[in-house]
Amino acid sequence: FDDPEFDIRKHPTAHAGITCTVCHAITHVNSTKGNAAYTLEEPIHYPFAKSENPLLRYANEQMIKAKPAFHKKTFLKPLHENAEFCSTCHKVSLPGELTHYKDWLRGQNHYDSFLLSGVSGGNARAFYFPPKAQANCNGCHMPTKPSSDFGAQYLDESGALKIHDHLFPAANTGIPHLRQAPDWVQKSHEDFHKGNVKIELFGLKKGGSVDAPLKAPIRPSIPALEPGETYLFEVVIRTLKLGHLFTQGTADSNQVWMDVEVRDEGGVLGRSGSMDESRRVDPWSHFVNVYMLDKDGNRIDRRNAADIFTPLYNNQIPPGAAAVVHYQFTVPEDQQKPIEIELKLNYRKFDSTYMEYVYGKDYRNELPVSVLAEDRLSFGIEGGIQPQSERTLAIQPEDFPMWQRWNDYGIGLLLKGNAGSDKGELKQAAAAFSEVEALGRPEGPINLARVYFKEGRVDDAAQALQRAAAFDPQPPRWSMAWFTGQVHAQRGELDQAITNYRSILEDRYQELEDRDFDFSKDYVVINELGQTYYLRSKLERGRPEAEKQFLDLAIQQFQKALELDSENQTAHYNLSLIYGELGKEDLAEHHREAHEKYRFDDNARDRAVAVARARDPAARHASQSIVIYDLQREVD
Repeated sequence: FDDPEFDIRKHPTAHAGITCTVCHAITHVNSTKGNAAYTLEEPIHYPFAKSENPLLRYANEQMIKAKPAFHKKTFLKPLHENAEFCSTCHKVSLPGELTHYKDWLRGQNHYDSFLLSGVSGGNARAFYFPPKAQANCNGCHMPTKPSSDFGAQYLDESGALKIHDHLFPAANTGIPHLRQAPDWVQKSHEDFHKGNVKIELFGLKKGGSVDAPLKAPIRPSIPALEPGETYLFEVVIRTLKLGHLFTQGTADSNQVWMDVEVRDEGGVLGRSGSMDESRRVDPWSHFVNVYMLDKDGNRIDRRNAADIFTPLYNNQIPPGAAAVVHYQFTVPEDQQKPIEIELKLNYRKFDSTYMEYVYGKDYRNELPVSVLAEDRLSFGIEGGIQPQSERTLAIQPEDFPMWQRWNDYGIGLLLKGNAGSDKGELKQAAAAFSEVEALGRPEGPINLARVYFKEGRVDDAAQALQRAAAFDPQPPRWSMAWFTGQVHAQRGELDQAITNYRSILEDRYQELEDRDFDFSKDYVVINELGQTYYLRSKLERGRPEAEKQFLDLAIQQFQKALELDSENQTAHYNLSLIYGELGKEDLAEHHREAHEKYRFDDNARDRAVAVARARDPAARHASQSIVIYDLQREVD
């Protein structure tokens, strides 16, 4: 770049993409802020590495094979085994110079959703926990494969020499298609998607409203439908192996949608999620995405990250969690033949709007559509013909036990009513978790406690936790500590709450060791402990030494949170208050400014959201707290 004649467009390095040395020349991860927070240094090579003499190049290759330790030390470092390494690119923030709106806005962030997930063994508050934690991103995105490569090693107990696959199978199925890559590349991506998510037609509600009685689970028995009756089909989407939000990343161009078709022998009776002749998806479909807006209420639809302002809605699903989608269908009055319903969760990279920016308005989106999960079953008709065979891709009870199916349904309902003051379908979630409890699982009363906290029913939450503690199998010790701490904190029993939170962060016992769990980085719990210390200090007014002792303990916790997430607004806000009370105005002002920088700007969203809702009826419909998709809606 020091050469003024350097041709940045035509030089071979301009077309090299992300080469080996982009990752392997990184020597330090400077922070977990992302945005390329790494140090990259030119590697030291063996002699003759850049020689054009064939004999000397051969000598170079033989030296590497004869003494590979230097090569390994240079290019493979402990940091490559950490999720923090991946955060340097897969965690993004947008500065004010780019957005011209705010000094800081969060972009994509795979790192924190992985760190604070049950999959990583780092989130004490998760719904599900794996038998053993996934230590880093490589376990999924760089799986081992047999190899005869010189550097292959015995990486597992299979007895075969292996290397880590550097294809990085993941979500981008569009680029291989556009580059006309060999078929095996596309297949590798599609194989990687298998088993990451499941969908299930879990139940139905006669009457077609969310308050109607629920018939569930549909299988192993499948009820007959009544002619002329309106039903609500209750569909559950559950993330299984993902260690981050689904879909995350470039969520505005990741097109994930539910495709539901109801038919009989005579043809289609209802549909949601179809594509038109140009293969554009019906906008009234259910999308698992973030509908992000700019300040004028326009959708962010062409990777224009600089214009990000606020989301209209966020339908992403956390790792080890679920979503519930409601579909309404009226059985024809004269229906006699069995009805089959087929559900698919489809994925395409990229959506049609994005591709039209590239190729023009007449573009037909031929990018491949992957089926991430599907379900299918047949309903008989009361007084009519019953299906000869119940065609089904049923979720087998031995694969997903009955209690877990109820639990997934409840989780989906709970999360929909888990944002701010929006109560969603908490009543229905509580009913689902009661079924889990009746089936003998402690997850039932624990998740009931989550509902009761949302509703402000602290005493009911405490009773639910007491019931959970009596179960066999015992509930996770860390989960009980978290929710019990919440009860104590809300009752003002701060010393007991402190004990609960500290046990999560500090205790080590055999189960944690066996499963590679470590909750000491759960900065949500760390912040909660800090806030509890801060509240505890207020009880020592008139006793300056004791008060300062608790304030110092609170400061320690919030500083720990900032070591893990330097942009954590909760920690900055509380530190600004504490340092203000201690008379340390410089530090208080520093954290006030940081909090103002990193906080969510809720007030600014109102105009953009109002404009977007007026402009896009389908998006307005999808942004409601309770959304029902009409399978017999007349297509515009």
